[in-house]
Amino acid sequence: MFKRILIANRGEIAMRIIRCCRMLDIETVLVYSTADKDSLPVQFANIAVCIGNAKASESYLLEDRIIETALAKGCDAIHPGFGFLSENAEFAKKCEKNAIVFIGPSSKVISMMGNKDAAKKLMKKHKVPVVPGSEGLVSSYEEAIKVANKVGYPILIKAAAGGGGRGMRKAFNESEVKSAFEEAKAEALSCFANGDLYLEKLILNPHHIEVQILADSHGNVIYLGERDCSIQRRNQKLIEESPSKKIDDDLRKKMGEAAVNAAKACKYTNAGTVEFVLDHEGNFYFIEMNTRIQVEHPVTEMVTGIDLIHEQLRIASGMKLSYKQEDVKISGHAIECRINAGSPGKIDFLHLPAGFGVRVDSALFTGCEISPHYDPMIAKVIVRGTSRLDAIKRMRAALEEFLIDGVPTNKDLQYLVMYHPDFLKGSFDTSFMELHGKELVEFNEESRKEL
Repeated sequence: MFKRILIANRGEIAMRIIRCCRMLDIETVLVYSTADKDSLPVQFANIAVCIGNAKASESYLLEDRIIETALAKGCDAIHPGFGFLSENAEFAKKCEKNAIVFIGPSSKVISMMGNKDAAKKLMKKHKVPVVPGSEGLVSSYEEAIKVANKVGYPILIKAAAGGGGRGMRKAFNESEVKSAFEEAKAEALSCFANGDLYLEKLILNPHHIEVQILADSHGNVIYLGERDCSIQRRNQKLIEESPSKKIDDDLRKKMGEAAVNAAKACKYTNAGTVEFVLDHEGNFYFIEMNTRIQVEHPVTEMVTGIDLIHEQLRIASGMKLSYKQEDVKISGHAIECRINAGSPGKIDFLHLPAGFGVRVDSALFTGCEISPHYDPMIAKVIVRGTSRLDAIKRMRAALEEFLIDGVPTNKDLQYLVMYHPDFLKGSFDTSFMELHGKELVEFNEESRKEL
């Protein structure tokens, strides 16, 4: 196992990694920006090094400076967390060249799976079901129209180097293709400095299902059940749960085996997530592979009892997986709510929920500042219950106990979802917030006035 690793991230995921390393007696070196000088990770890491200004481009994305720090501090490896450099193939390659272990897959795999079009071709070759669409990149809206007429409307135009819901536009008929193509291209260039696009048939109102996999360098690959991430707003996930109410044991096995095949196809190592869309007839299709630890990994940990960060560290250090497929058991039900700040500001008062079956991943404390320079997610509330209804009731109680003053959050919106009849029945898909979001937000605003 490693003796010292560098954490190239911030906030709750940095704290998550620090805690796991402490348990394993691994020293941590944290790089941080000037905006995070008073943060919890800076206080808890063994060594903290300021590497730049608040903007991510002047700190957390400085590849060479991060590697120089790792070398100067004698680090064996770098854990990128999620976001920032976690799926940057060039950064992983620089780590490899400097004999620093990148805690994730190889640069070659990141590059391969980061290109959505290339990944889709690879999956198709290895019999993993994929959404019908273009055979390669589409270079113009005229070409997009030809492909759309072949696969049928509606269509989804997607950034080949995209992720996080960016660089995606829908078109429901031929007249909408040109504007959708141009908007997707502009956003892809802005977000990823890569305007390449491809096209898929749009599976209307599917369930967004992702399967967690672990793969070591000894050829062992396992799946750890699924997460249902269908409650989304503007293509950004809000609530995740495991297991999915829409998946029985037979379908779980099929999707799990497809995810394992996907990992084997690209010779994957470390923790990863294979994402699928599931239609209302029970057909599932590969959409992408996330070559990193996911924001929503705690729900899988809660129902399997497997520490995914621990396994990441074991795998990266060359050890075998701690588990075989037959060891993986799904027990109970877990739900995660992502708490986002509505604006930057100072936390005047904070009380985090606790108790049996409740977990909060956060780096918040009373008096801390929410920076405008980073992702608005400030905490994750995760609960586990013996059943789905038990987990929902526990989440309601946890959100009631979560007190935060100083910045607005989406906590109340999450709370209202926990009472919505369609959510309670499990009768929802990715259209849930589109159908009910407005009424929930309006209700939330009215409830604030009443209070």
